Amino acid sequence: MEYDVIVIGSGHAGCEACLATARMGLKTLLLTLNLDSIAFLACNPNIGGTAKGQLVSEIDALGGEIGVNADKCTIQRKMLNSSKGPAVQSLRAQTDKVMYHTEMKKTLENCKNLFIKQAEASEILVKDNCVYGVKTAQGETYISKAVIVCTGVYLKARIITGEYINDCGPNGFAAANYLTKSLMDLGFTVRRFKTGTPVRVHGKTIDYSVLEEQLGEDNIQNFSFITKKSPKNKIKCYLTYTNEETHKIILDNLDRAPMYSGVITGLGPRYCPSIETKVVRFKDKERHQLFLEPEALTTNEVYIQGFSTSMPVEIQEKMVHSLKGLEHAHIMRDAYAIEYDCIDSTELYPTLESKNISGLYFAGQVNGTSGYEEAAAQGIMAGINSALKIKGKEPVVLKRNEAYIGVLIDDLTTKGTNEPYRMMTSRAEYRLILRQDNADLRLTELGYKIGLATKQRYNIFLKRKNNINELLTKMEKILSPANKSLQMLFEEANETLPKSGIKAKDVLKRSNINFEMFEKYFNEFSDYPTDVKKQVEIECKYEGYLTRQDVAIDQAKRQESIVIPSEIDYNKIKGLRIEAQQKLSDIRPFNIGQASRISGVSPADIAVLTVYIKTMNKK
Repeated sequence: MEYDVIVIGSGHAGCEACLATARMGLKTLLLTLNLDSIAFLACNPNIGGTAKGQLVSEIDALGGEIGVNADKCTIQRKMLNSSKGPAVQSLRAQTDKVMYHTEMKKTLENCKNLFIKQAEASEILVKDNCVYGVKTAQGETYISKAVIVCTGVYLKARIITGEYINDCGPNGFAAANYLTKSLMDLGFTVRRFKTGTPVRVHGKTIDYSVLEEQLGEDNIQNFSFITKKSPKNKIKCYLTYTNEETHKIILDNLDRAPMYSGVITGLGPRYCPSIETKVVRFKDKERHQLFLEPEALTTNEVYIQGFSTSMPVEIQEKMVHSLKGLEHAHIMRDAYAIEYDCIDSTELYPTLESKNISGLYFAGQVNGTSGYEEAAAQGIMAGINSALKIKGKEPVVLKRNEAYIGVLIDDLTTKGTNEPYRMMTSRAEYRLILRQDNADLRLTELGYKIGLATKQRYNIFLKRKNNINELLTKMEKILSPANKSLQMLFEEANETLPKSGIKAKDVLKRSNINFEMFEKYFNEFSDYPTDVKKQVEIECKYEGYLTRQDVAIDQAKRQESIVIPSEIDYNKIKGLRIEAQQKLSDIRPFNIGQASRISGVSPADIAVLTVYIKTMNKK
């Protein structure tokens, strides 16, 4: 059989990749080890979180599916960091694990141009450094113009619980045991990473009466800009803590912890460590908070967030029973660590295409990342770029000032990662511009232009954009200080009334005045959707900061505009340090901006390289 694109793996990267190519009109085959593992939430069944919420809304703005599906399956949601500035506010939703898989599978099955097959990819077929198909372990051969590898944590996966080791993927799904050899034969550097998941306990065996309730929030942003009805909060989550007894159990049994006994060799995520790592690393901390989160509406399984471990099962039971409210909890699923193979992401272009094999793309945890959202973000970009390449069009590479997706992929392909990479707001230098609330304003036009975002989605975007511009124009109106409404507003906000006229938008710059207060006194500004008013308030209140970020972006663009010829030989450039020559030769940056972000390349090296390129251009 012949296809335009073959996607290997049906996790969050694979789902976005195959939907992107199919929706862009290409005949697409999705190969999955198990149909029941499509969009499976192997760890915590939540979508979003700090910086991850931004990724989800950006995927949605481009025309992706994760945001739509998360809104559809939400059972509780919160806006994290709501007491802080808009740059770090991120939506996080607890989703129904069963429903999430079911709804995404349904979306894939009903997608035009998309064909799904349960089979294990065993070999990527390459001729003259160009990919031309995939062979399966069952002996089938499929021909294609592009292949996207989205194997997640399944490559030679093994789960580890104490002394027990099982060669399988998450939740007992089969591992992918053949493809690693094919990747190595093609010259890819293969590494071993590790992640893990906590126990699941029976909800009816938890004493909730002694725990702290964690309620959801209403009237907050959705993940998707096309979700018409905001999801309802249907469950309560609860908070408990580790204690002195928990820590003693862990420390007394460290010799049986695979992380410390040498059984686990893979590198684990720094920002999502196991509970034994937390206890060892932070010995002065008396307790660690744990969230009890229901997995779905149709099950009693409860997930203990923050309690990942690979301890033996009898130790896990003691650890769980030491927790307040869980003294008699019944463990339904044991916790485990999982090791898996991944590649070195610096072997990819920022398009996520292999530097050595044309038409071969990689996305998700196979690139060394952790998290559903990071995987989905790479998946949609690999899908978009493979489709554009087949159509003979220019690729899309999002810049660091355009999207968190741009930061993610630039970090992976320019800097690489020595441990499972996690997106955080601190990684984005332009985070005030890259907010979750304006993802559609930044990316929907692009999504529509490349043929992924639908006309319906584009019209919703245009209406919102026009409303924002219209309201901003109205906010240029001059209000007189003698205006009784203005006097009352400033008095309520305990702000000093200006002596001369003030623009409405400048009123919103006052720290004690928000749009909700403002529209109580000025009704002519209130007839707009809540999200539009919030957007305008942010634009007004942070105008000075946004202007400064724009200046910084313009400076960065000057470096990005200096293109580095692909055939350049760095070893022949006099003045470049040997380390810089090696790093630049390995990464092969597209421009001076990307070159400046490579670890080991100094500002002096960049100056030498810039002069060299300008001299070449003159010649």
